[in-house]
Amino acid sequence: MYTKAKIGLILLLGLKTGSVSASDVAVLRNGFTIRHERRISFGSNTRLYISADQTSFVDIPTAEIERIEPDLTPPPEAPPDPAPAAPAAPAPASATPGPAAVPAAPVTAPVQSPAVQPRLNIPDAVSQASERYRLDPDLLNSVIRAESGFNPHAVSRKGAQGLMQLMPETASKLGVPNAFDPGANVDGGTRYLRELLERYNFDLVKALAAYNAGPKRVEQYGGVPPYYETRAYVASIVRDFNRKKLAQQRAAKANLAPPAKVATSKKPASRSAAATKRPTPPTGN
Repeated sequence: MYTKAKIGLILLLGLKTGSVSASDVAVLRNGFTIRHERRISFGSNTRLYISADQTSFVDIPTAEIERIEPDLTPPPEAPPDPAPAAPAAPAPASATPGPAAVPAAPVTAPVQSPAVQPRLNIPDAVSQASERYRLDPDLLNSVIRAESGFNPHAVSRKGAQGLMQLMPETASKLGVPNAFDPGANVDGGTRYLRELLERYNFDLVKALAAYNAGPKRVEQYGGVPPYYETRAYVASIVRDFNRKKLAQQRAAKANLAPPAKVATSKKPASRSAAATKRPTPPTGN
């Protein structure tokens, strides 16, 4: 079922009519964002070119796009050039011959230990990774829930570790030195999920299946492989993610609804006779 549908979570891109060359970010109605190099509109769809050579693209309905923003992500800074080493001063010539001088011990600057960075808590780790890789934080939370149940020390039977269950070789490729560090684990797992989304033209179902079973299995079967674990995994994340989005939509509609009118009568309430009757003054005998 999942291999034939893009579901409502496929990233939707592009907006302007005609052909546009730019480096922009499409903000989607489902909360996703994606950087693209070029986009063209045809009919009711938009084709987004992810790569500059136009070899990677995806077609999506234009009506599903909320807005287009310029990509303001700064380019990575180049490491500074190392300072040239100062030439060694020549040793002074000895006036009189004598035994070889014993070289003085080199003077070294005191070594400063690197500052220890505090570990991020899970919400902060998700927030930072979401902004860095432009993925919906609700999606990341749904993945973490399915992978580890928010246990940063979780270890699977196959050896996957941490919140997003990174295998040791995958963690090494992603530059994650400690898979049990919430910040490093979520950053590496989010980066890997982003790479899979780009690999499968932002087909979320295929990307999730590849995250669970590996890209080789997804390509072997042309979609979600026929494994109960993988199918249940994908269904669980999609269901949890959709539940969160539907709840947000209902809350937004409730906040926009006009306040209920209180029925009031235009006619002023009449005062009772008991309330308007003046007391009778006492009479003398």
